[in-house]
Amino acid sequence: MAESQGPTPLSDERLRGEVRAFLHEQADAGEFVPRCDNWMSGFDPAFSARLGDRGWVGMAIPVEYGGQGLSPLDRVVVAEELLAHGAPVAAHWIADRQMAPSLLAHGSDDQKKRYLPGIASGTTYFAIGMSEPDAGSDLAGVRTRAVDTGDGWELTGTKVWTTGAHLAHAMVVLARTDGSPTDRHAGLSQFVVDLPNAGIEIRPIRSIDGSAHFNEVIFHKARLERSALLGTRGDGWKQVMSELAWERSGPERYLSTMPLLRAWADRLRDRGATDGQRRTLGELTARAWTLREMSLNVARELSAGRRPDVAAAMVKDLGSTFEGDLVDEIRQSSSSSARIGSGDPFASMLADAVLHTPAFTLRGGTNEILRSIVGRGLET
Repeated sequence: MAESQGPTPLSDERLRGEVRAFLHEQADAGEFVPRCDNWMSGFDPAFSARLGDRGWVGMAIPVEYGGQGLSPLDRVVVAEELLAHGAPVAAHWIADRQMAPSLLAHGSDDQKKRYLPGIASGTTYFAIGMSEPDAGSDLAGVRTRAVDTGDGWELTGTKVWTTGAHLAHAMVVLARTDGSPTDRHAGLSQFVVDLPNAGIEIRPIRSIDGSAHFNEVIFHKARLERSALLGTRGDGWKQVMSELAWERSGPERYLSTMPLLRAWADRLRDRGATDGQRRTLGELTARAWTLREMSLNVARELSAGRRPDVAAAMVKDLGSTFEGDLVDEIRQSSSSSARIGSGDPFASMLADAVLHTPAFTLRGGTNEILRSIVGRGLET
């Protein structure tokens, strides 16, 4: 008897059609209102669970851990449709995008069994504890320290800009286990920290629109089990670098404002467009398509087990710049006033996107840091 090869990958077009039909059904039923940046601010546990029921979360997680055992490229198909339709996917996004691959690559069997089934069902949420005060995107400047107590770990320090920490079931934390901050990349390790924890304080950071999906997380000698170590002690930097390629190159780095572009295109189709508006629409569409090809190339490299760090940084830099440009150019080319609560869904979406724009080039590493990564890569 031939050995089983696992599930047969779905046809891209068939899968894309199924996801689109589901999203249209959900939107028509009032289950969600399309918004820009909904992968960051659209926290809807019920919606994430419905996606999990359909096998559209954790698609690349092996069947033995509750996933579908499909290719990461199948996940990209679903992710593109969710983002383009402005679906509320913040609850499961970080866990599915970043933590599932990290756990599969570095986690113990117990960690995989503990977290992966919940990620695949869309019911286990993760946060990422990397950035620190006074360090910004300089991840190597980590001062948070994990002390080996013999029977566990004691975690002390502060993380900032931690998306969704107040709602997460766990977070992965980069901390120093050996040496000092001057050692830079050496002596860093990762930990999976269950939440809540009596020694961990989570303070919301409010954005200009009043939302609070960012947080400051303070570790007051927080006690962790010995099994909280993710991967190998001292390999934290290497592990984080492979993780960041997933974070920085995904379709959310250029599709956050795609719902606005689609809404504007529909508006122009219904009301008519000037030559200038048609030119702007064409230019924005062409840029989005180019970024999509770049992002897919990085996804293929990651799926093949390679580390396209430079290409991933380029996608994030160019993609986040494009997202902001899209909002600015539509605002300048549109005759609508950007006002939330105006009764005009397009005007409300545009106003909401304007408020989110300042964060695009900051999260996931500032563009200045990303350009330095690209520059160093081009020198080698």
